[in-house]
Amino acid sequence: MADYSFVTIWKFPAPLEDVWKAISESDQWPTWWKGVEKVELIKKGGANDIGTVKRYTWKSKLPYRLVFDMRTTRIERHSLIEGVATGELDGTGLWTFSYANGVTTVRYDWNILTTKRWMNLLAPVARPFFKWNHDVVMEWGRECLQARVGRGFSRAN
Repeated sequence: MADYSFVTIWKFPAPLEDVWKAISESDQWPTWWKGVEKVELIKKGGANDIGTVKRYTWKSKLPYRLVFDMRTTRIERHSLIEGVATGELDGTGLWTFSYANGVTTVRYDWNILTTKRWMNLLAPVARPFFKWNHDVVMEWGRECLQARVGRGFSRAN
């Protein structure tokens, strides 16, 4: 398996509540985030949605789709959302949120292993393309979220 660590940071001059709502309601992502084809509820979790499992189908610029399940492991309202991915990608994702001086900062840490044989075989030469592809999908998310919460944006990556 090939391992990858990605960090994405977005800054929006928008209320924390608006940004939190858009990110935390991932079942709505296909309606506004280009590249998110489908989000399916696999298993409903307990209190605060801990243990909820959703299946995500992503399509990007490169000619392949990725499908993986994400189990929510921790939620701290307006602060963080953490989950464990299994499937075509295995690993962890962590969204963190902060607000200061009228700006909401969102950070996404995505630490994964690829499980698709072809991705692992190509990893030595394709790694830069996979990183570029991840960055494209996250940029789509940034653009779409900017439109959703309105009022300008600055990027720090």
